[in-house]
Amino acid sequence: MQKIGRILHISSSKKAVLKAEKLPRIGDNVVDEKMEPLGTVFDIFGPVSSPYISVKTDMGDPDRLLDRVLYAVPSKLGKKRRKRR
Repeated sequence: MQKIGRILHISSSKKAVLKAEKLPRIGDNVVDEKMEPLGTVFDIFGPVSSPYISVKTDMGDPDRLLDRVLYAVPSKLGKKRRKRR
C-alpha cells in the first residue's frame, strides 16, 4: 500500500482528481486510511514533474471524499510474461 495523494476536487464526470505524491499504475485499487475500497486509478495526466491522478470512484456521492488522503493497492493481475520461442 502506498500513499498516492490528497483529493483536490471532483470532476463533472464524478471522478476524484488528486495531486500525485507517488505514481500508481492505471487499474490499481484505491482505498482510504481505513482500508475501505473507493475505486480504481483511471488516468494519470499533467506535467511529468508534478502529475495528477484521476480516480474512478464506486460511490454514489463522491463529494464527501474531498480533502481525504488516498492509498493505492496494486492490482492482483501482475505483469504479463512473454513466451520464449
